[in-house]
Amino acid sequence: MHFTAEDLLNITFASEPLPLVELGMAIVAWQRSDRPAVFGRWRGRVGRELPGRARPLLDLLRPDGDNPQFVEPYARTLEEGLAVVRDAGPLLTPDELHRVAARAPGSPSWVHALWAQDREAWDQLGGALRSAHEAVVAPHWSRIRQSFQADVAWRTRLLAAHGIKACLAGTHPLAAWSGTVLEVEGPPHYEVHLGGRGLLLMPSPFWTGRPLLAEGPDGPDGRCVLLYPALTPLPLVGPGPAQGALDALLGRTRAAVLQSLIEQRTTSELARDLDISLPSASEHTRTLRAAGLITSERDGKAVLHSVTGLGVDLLHSGG
Repeated sequence: MHFTAEDLLNITFASEPLPLVELGMAIVAWQRSDRPAVFGRWRGRVGRELPGRARPLLDLLRPDGDNPQFVEPYARTLEEGLAVVRDAGPLLTPDELHRVAARAPGSPSWVHALWAQDREAWDQLGGALRSAHEAVVAPHWSRIRQSFQADVAWRTRLLAAHGIKACLAGTHPLAAWSGTVLEVEGPPHYEVHLGGRGLLLMPSPFWTGRPLLAEGPDGPDGRCVLLYPALTPLPLVGPGPAQGALDALLGRTRAAVLQSLIEQRTTSELARDLDISLPSASEHTRTLRAAGLITSERDGKAVLHSVTGLGVDLLHSGG
């Protein structure tokens, strides 16, 4: 992703999570198999609770997140979003139809019916979005907002202390800067020149992959949206009020991991001391390292973790 000076001066955070964007990310996250230590139980629960009426969404929302944008409008409420989705029908292009139909795991006939403006197909889409939202997003909206707001608060602090480059590099463990180009390793490979349009940052507590770049709410000539994994994914956000600022930001267990790493520990020692599984301990250290809060170094077969100065500063301010 190529930035100009104007792009770097025109980077802001989204003001709030958006219901159909988060629904799209939730359906995508349910189909993925990565980060099982965090999302494994959540995926099992969604599989049991997702209504059959919502299943057609799987033809549109695929695990890689590269999905038709009209299903995930930038609308503040569900009703506004459903109206935007319905209004998008006449604007859908044949090229997008071919791409979506080729990716759909089921019969493409329903997808073709959508593009043909078949009323029954569009009613089915609206019902699928509404029922999926009621099952997967609405009951957890306060936790979704908590994760979103905590991530924005943290990255705002990171921006103030270390600048925009640190803020953006912390959106993924494989993100790194080369001059004014932000690079994230791994497929699919593509290159984007922002061309002075700027960037809107949008964390999601459901998304687990590398940052996604999408057309923003102002269309192709406006700012792009960078959707990235929130620092605390939804399964780690407690059901009730957080005990403190640090718990709200990181989740209770991850905050305990950071606190423990005031003294250097291996992954196995963390798992034993905090009574969590080894995969869970590895997942927490991976995310804390990506956020610049800990460092890790290999010592033979073991990996040693310790808190950074930024992590110590966070502990002192959030205790």
